[in-house]
Amino acid sequence: MTLQSAQQLAAPYSSESKGLLVHLDHVDKIYPNGTVAVQNANLRAGEGEFLCFVGPSGCGKSTIFNMITGLTSHTAGELAVLGTTPREARKQNEIAFVFQEHTLLPWANLLENVTLPLKLRGVPQSVRKEEGERVLELVGLKEHMKVLPRQLSGGMKMRVSIARALISRPKLLLMDEPFGALDEITRQTLQDELLSIWQREKKMTVLFITHNVFEAVFLSTKVVVMTPRPGKIAQMIDIPVPFPRGEDFRTTPEFSDYVRAVSGALNH
Repeated sequence: MTLQSAQQLAAPYSSESKGLLVHLDHVDKIYPNGTVAVQNANLRAGEGEFLCFVGPSGCGKSTIFNMITGLTSHTAGELAVLGTTPREARKQNEIAFVFQEHTLLPWANLLENVTLPLKLRGVPQSVRKEEGERVLELVGLKEHMKVLPRQLSGGMKMRVSIARALISRPKLLLMDEPFGALDEITRQTLQDELLSIWQREKKMTVLFITHNVFEAVFLSTKVVVMTPRPGKIAQMIDIPVPFPRGEDFRTTPEFSDYVRAVSGALNH
């Protein structure tokens, strides 16, 4: 890292970061071997937004998520999460991550799996149980809380992963292709359920990676279109369609227009 980069990382956050859950200002990520993964990324995400990231494989979508969660550092620019550094924000237990793989403990039942984050923080068992039942009910699995993961379908396992992420009542939820391995019927069902949960949580902001343009348009308030490596945020496309969005939205001319706009931006 250059001295200039270190100075940029150490610089105080601008007033623009205030009130934003995520703020990237001219952010770069350059690996030690010289690979430029992300270049000059600018992003603003406020409370209660749902942003879907689309772009070709290797364009830096997951790298941006890793920088936001503090799993990797940015090389240059300003990056603020919840008004502070990503690592400090993560310590507040207000950021949650859902991966494409469910990452459930095979020997633990559903209640034990979803309450694991609280157990690691030393939360009393009675509170863990209450919160575990709350989030399992949110995803429609409360009656299965004593079941082991191997007894579940792929869609049900993903519901458990979402419940585990929600148990800390996060302000910011990051989801990296969570529905990518599911069949289309299960995928659409979980899209509907995710939007329903997001609306009930009201102030939670969701950042969601997908390779599916139809999914991005259906879910998001804004679609973030990225270019091939070096990854840049080429365009932010607003999807100002009111929620809730039902199945009828998928068949409207308006939906098709937004799909064409996002596809056009990807192929530009």
